[in-house]
Amino acid sequence: MMPSMFQGNEEEAPNSGEPECVLCRRARVNPDTCGQMVATGGLCAHQFCLFFADGLLEWRTPLGELFGFSLHAVQHAVQLADQKHCFVCGERGATISCAQTGCERSFHLPCAEDGECVTQYFGQHRSFCWEHRPRQAAEAAPSQNTSCVICLEPVGDSTSYHTMMCPVCKQAWFHRGCIRKHALHAATMRFFCPVCGGRTQFRSQMTTLGIQIPVRRPSWWDDEDYQPLRERHRRCDAKMCIYLGGRERAQEAG
Repeated sequence: MMPSMFQGNEEEAPNSGEPECVLCRRARVNPDTCGQMVATGGLCAHQFCLFFADGLLEWRTPLGELFGFSLHAVQHAVQLADQKHCFVCGERGATISCAQTGCERSFHLPCAEDGECVTQYFGQHRSFCWEHRPRQAAEAAPSQNTSCVICLEPVGDSTSYHTMMCPVCKQAWFHRGCIRKHALHAATMRFFCPVCGGRTQFRSQMTTLGIQIPVRRPSWWDDEDYQPLRERHRRCDAKMCIYLGGRERAQEAG
């Protein structure tokens, strides 16, 4: 069933006086979805609004002023999108089109979740509308009392855009928003199924379904409060240590 149309976006702050992205035409958005804003040459744009804009990725070069995109290429993308209306909010300037051949739906990146669209943060950065988005082939719907393994809140008793399952163990269920937050913080080094620890198949399916997995260290890696948790205890604390090498070497020798 097609999501209902709505007017406006709760992330947007009309007349706020803040610079707006030339692609999504919004100043305030969810940074987890659109990425950071950069401004140069009189143009402002969000990182992923640029990456997902129709035909723009192929023009990315090391010398581009906006995350690798030239000002001319960005202006051209804006002109092309000016005649397109977002099928979610109804406003003009929808720079992203569904990748399904023959589909004419377009949308703004901040409207993607409200429209139940999928944006793939890898490779060609393809996007799909609610009708043509990739879906999980769940063997069974979650039981009535199933909870998200991350927030521990109910996930409902049916599969949906907002409810996802681990493709490896098929036991872990979670909300799309919860696994997205987990992926953004854990990044490539620590992102795996919270229940079974599945990695390769889990990551592959999550990215296909629109979950962004940053290529970097976990967000907590450089947190001062986290550093003590990474330190190994290197001294035997037994009342009587019988290791001939002494207490200080017992841990290293196992």
